[in-house]
Amino acid sequence: MEPVDVAIALLGAGALLAGVLPRVLERRPLSMPIAFLGLGMLVFLLPTGLPTPDPLRWPEVTTHLTEIGVIVALMGAGLKIDRPLSPVRWASTWRLLAIAMPLCIAAVALLGWWWAGLVPAAALLLGAVLAPTDPVLAADVQVGEPTDVEDSEDEVRFALTSEAGLNDGLAFPFVYAAIAIATTSLAPADWLARWFTVHVLYQIAVGFAGGLLIGWLLGKLFFRAPSQLRLARHAEGFLVLAATFLAYGLVEVAGGYGFLAVFVAARAIRAAERTHEFHSVLHDFAEQVERLLTVLLLLLFGGAVVGGLLAPLTWPAAVVGLALLLVIRPLSGWLSLRGAPGRPAEHWVIALFGIRGVGSFYYLAYATSQIDFPQAELLWATVGLVVIVSVVGHGIAATPVMQLLDRAGERSHDAAARDRAPEPTLDGVPAGRGLPATSGRLPPQRAGTQQPPRR
Repeated sequence: MEPVDVAIALLGAGALLAGVLPRVLERRPLSMPIAFLGLGMLVFLLPTGLPTPDPLRWPEVTTHLTEIGVIVALMGAGLKIDRPLSPVRWASTWRLLAIAMPLCIAAVALLGWWWAGLVPAAALLLGAVLAPTDPVLAADVQVGEPTDVEDSEDEVRFALTSEAGLNDGLAFPFVYAAIAIATTSLAPADWLARWFTVHVLYQIAVGFAGGLLIGWLLGKLFFRAPSQLRLARHAEGFLVLAATFLAYGLVEVAGGYGFLAVFVAARAIRAAERTHEFHSVLHDFAEQVERLLTVLLLLLFGGAVVGGLLAPLTWPAAVVGLALLLVIRPLSGWLSLRGAPGRPAEHWVIALFGIRGVGSFYYLAYATSQIDFPQAELLWATVGLVVIVSVVGHGIAATPVMQLLDRAGERSHDAAARDRAPEPTLDGVPAGRGLPATSGRLPPQRAGTQQPPRR
């Protein structure tokens, strides 16, 4: 039995299950990521001859596989958000990015250093890689496919989708800060000025501007070009990959943040012709590719887990990881959303469902492939534990929680509609008013009289 043949058969089975499971698991308290994580663990436990997918042994392969998975998910997320970009209408997103994410990074870094015994660079890297909400594994709590209605999305799904779209790029400066500390020293004079000017100001600006420009040009080509070149007419979904790789590659060549560029480019393409059906074609193709990549990554992650990924884990590091999911993210998310749009119950759901996943793997693989990072094995074990708990816990809770939230939203919508409806009247008199207390009926009409015509 050749390992290559086993791998091909496994990929075929995974692709088939990727088409079947979403329909089988629909509206059940079980998610596709849980199923494929378990399948990966099972397959690599069997004597198949497959090599152990160890991210510490293959950091560059891990970096590029997770990189592709994240950028395809970011393009899909940017295309399916109906709400136009706005300082006011995206208030929840800005709060999560400006308040919740820095609080998560700082709290995890402090706990990692003080409680888990990580050196400062490793503690900061742990906070940076675990801070972003993942765009790949959070499909159950994200908005659906593109529609023509700008306000069709509830606040929970919108906030989690938009946060996942933007925070993957904005976490990168903190990863670079950890690398700078590991290669120089903790003293800010050795790295702070260059870090702020290059990795914060320049790379964020290039990522945003480059994504906006590329998305604007592609929007013109898709929807405004002469008839024979107007690509939206041909409804070819694979063009979403062209947009994804162009935005990411060109901005990375220019030294900007490609993750940020991909999401911004997707928003610019959507803004070029907001209600065109071609957006659904692009989104559906991106979603299919994303699903296949998710299957591959989860199978490999399951193999890494049974291959000993969690072996270096210590109890203090495990406590830090669990504290992020159970305390730090919920509290920081809830605090950041005080006064934001939505009901208190929605704020708690947004805060609780900060799913961690493939994005965390990418950042950690990138950092450990750049330098010989201190305590890398412990970092991988901690991040692996967090992702397992997030996949299982959030995967089980997502469907029932979102169903309860949807039902509560429907009840409040119906109540608001009743409050806005005019009170029914009978001949100008509100029904039930002005009648004798002993009767719920109108007094009998005298013979020979006529009611005035109703208008």
